Amino acid sequence: MNTSASNPLTEKLSFTDSEMTVFLRDGRKLIVPLVFYSSLARATLKELNNYFILGDGEGVHWEDLDEDLSTKGILLGNTHVDRVA
Repeated sequence: MNTSASNPLTEKLSFTDSEMTVFLRDGRKLIVPLVFYSSLARATLKELNNYFILGDGEGVHWEDLDEDLSTKGILLGNTHVDRVA
């Protein structure tokens, strides 16, 4: 089994005003709309870029936003979209 496929690891992130690109250690890039994660969608570029990689790349943490995302969750398409009633 390919361990990079079963255990994806984040190497770094980059942002535009509407997307987050996740660069994985195995060479893949994931482009994710920021609206999938409401706290990221509301954040400034400065706040978005103030992240650190958790563990060996298993996740990402934004101190300013009190937000944590797992690399596997991002890859699987898990979202944190606020629902307005």
